[in-house]
Amino acid sequence: MNGVLRTVNRVLLGLAGLVLLCVGGGVLAAAAGLSVPSWWPWYGKNDVLLSEADRDRWRGEGWWWPTVIAVLAVLVVLALWWLLAQFRRARLNEVLVDSGDGEGALLRGRALEGVLAGEADALDGVARAQVTLTGKRSAPAARVRMLMEPHAAPDEALRRLSDEALAHARDSAGLARLPAEVRLKAVKHRAARVS
Repeated sequence: MNGVLRTVNRVLLGLAGLVLLCVGGGVLAAAAGLSVPSWWPWYGKNDVLLSEADRDRWRGEGWWWPTVIAVLAVLVVLALWWLLAQFRRARLNEVLVDSGDGEGALLRGRALEGVLAGEADALDGVARAQVTLTGKRSAPAARVRMLMEPHAAPDEALRRLSDEALAHARDSAGLARLPAEVRLKAVKHRAARVS
């Protein structure tokens, strides 16, 4: 996801820059009285960007304003999606493992996430666990979400997660530390009837 977002950012910024450069350069060239192509909508120093006829042309059409509003709404939604995507924490694709030869080896982040989630799932009282690695590949951090059964003891589950699952992952990857943010959520269940 991180690589895709970086590519989308570069393409969007490149296209926006190219459009702004071309339009701005053309308007400046026309305003300076320089020669512009015949298809260019503005020709000279006294030409305006939108004439009165252009502004009034579509006013009587019933489809014009709904189309303008729909296009602008789509652009706003896309811009908000892009803005929110910038703030999302990127998932770590790989972790640098100390192999002892000074160079290190790369471990797939999803593999380590899967192992951590599997160990967390196996803990007593945990219905389901999700793990996401964030941070740098040389200093990863884990975000763990655990769905707890009604009979679970959260303090015991946290202690075992820290002492077992996170310790195993830290030791196997040769990391000095593996900080974790853990979020617990209870499984929704019906109240038990007492008769």
